[in-house]
Amino acid sequence: MADQEWWYCIKHSRVEGRDGCPNKDRLGPYATEAEAARALETAHEKSEAWDHDPKWNDDELED
Repeated sequence: MADQEWWYCIKHSRVEGRDGCPNKDRLGPYATEAEAARALETAHEKSEAWDHDPKWNDDELED
């Protein structure tokens, strides 16, 4: 891991360093503070991509 890591605290809606809230309340780690600040958007983008990925779409399974 990098010398400096960043997390996004979902409890307090803020970016934190290593000595922040418990990991159960955070997303990360991220390499930069800017990446951590976008954590919720990144999670949403990934969820949307997975929801529309045919390899992971269970709605069209054949019996």
